[in-house]
Amino acid sequence: MDESWKSDLERWLAPFLGALRHKARARMCPAYVAGLIGAGDRKSVQPMAARDSGVGYDQLHHFIASGAWDAAPLERVLLAEADRMVGGAEAWLIVDDTALPKKGEHSVGVAPQYASTLGKNANCQTLVSLTLASGEVPVMVGLRLFLPESWASDPARLSRAGVPDDFGGYRTKPEIALAEIDRVRAAGARFGCVLADADADAGYGLSASFRQGLSERGLFWAVGIPFKQKVYSVDVAMIFPVAGRGRPRKRHVPDTASISARAILEEAPWRMLSWRRGTKGRLQARFAAKRVRVADGPSQRIGPMGAQHPPGEEVWLIGEHRSNGERKYYLSNLPADTSLTRLAGAIKARWICEQAHQQVKEELGLDHFEGRSWTGLHRHALMTMIAYAFLQSRRLMQAKREKKNPRPATPADPAGDPGGHHRQPRTAAANPMPPLPQMAQH
Repeated sequence: MDESWKSDLERWLAPFLGALRHKARARMCPAYVAGLIGAGDRKSVQPMAARDSGVGYDQLHHFIASGAWDAAPLERVLLAEADRMVGGAEAWLIVDDTALPKKGEHSVGVAPQYASTLGKNANCQTLVSLTLASGEVPVMVGLRLFLPESWASDPARLSRAGVPDDFGGYRTKPEIALAEIDRVRAAGARFGCVLADADADAGYGLSASFRQGLSERGLFWAVGIPFKQKVYSVDVAMIFPVAGRGRPRKRHVPDTASISARAILEEAPWRMLSWRRGTKGRLQARFAAKRVRVADGPSQRIGPMGAQHPPGEEVWLIGEHRSNGERKYYLSNLPADTSLTRLAGAIKARWICEQAHQQVKEELGLDHFEGRSWTGLHRHALMTMIAYAFLQSRRLMQAKREKKNPRPATPADPAGDPGGHHRQPRTAAANPMPPLPQMAQH
């Protein structure tokens, strides 16, 4: 196995070590990150220490689990590196969550809950994730633990796990995501649009407060929603009806009833679009889009229309009909003149974060941490993100070298990229990114 990456890692980690401001920690950090990248099936402290003759288990465990150092400066360096690699007006900030299956009940945040990775309820920890991505290159920049109510309502349990007071109260996943977005923006990371899904539990796209929070921050967004999400035609009017009997109305009401996202797109024109090339050819689906007013206001009963949420922001409603018959729906506040191709590219770009989740687990051991504390888990997650960012930096350098010295195309070469979703369909002449460096193979 090529060992040149180790010297590259030492140089690349220099700003992180400067942020630690401690000689011993500055030695443990590279050892931990190298342990995550290097050979070996298990990436928990004990086996990593056993594979490194230069550090002992006690030293490495103290660094990650109980050492008195602040992770915030390293998080800021990570965001600066991510922004340098992939940040910009065309970048995406992708909100999602990932589950870490876990036995027992003592590890911080572990509980029976919906695991998006498994598609079912399981005993696990759930981390809200933020990924900064451009094209097919994702860089994970945030992993924050979600505490179920069974934890948030138990002060003794929180204390035993070392949960800081600022994070001990119950917060929904969308609330955690908004706080993480604020942290990313405060660090100066650049992106053009926030992407999120609406899975069976987190419901980022379903959450009106999450969408409204993004808009209040002046951000563009594109989020998944369930087919039954209620919307209004864009020309809905607010009227003040005269009550025939009973108390007079105090608030304006919509002049039509809201209808489901699926129903309002039934008669819309659908177009076949391609957003990227996969291993078996171009990926295609049928898309439609329509301007609507999303039903976001406080619920009120409106005569024969029943309970209604008044119309809120004017947004795009996008539908996707997949080749397997599955139908998906999305909302976006991208400008009214945004093309259908651009809208489709935005909603499909979210997929790249799933690739990042898979890689940090399978190759870097995100889910291998065996400690129980809040601090230890988040430091392990941070080291995992730093390791992943380093690998992505090498991937970008490799792509630049190949671009300077392109090899002749052959009939066997795939004409397109091997992964990631793109905002625009790519041509056959586009240069694909090389795969993530496989330095952890053995």
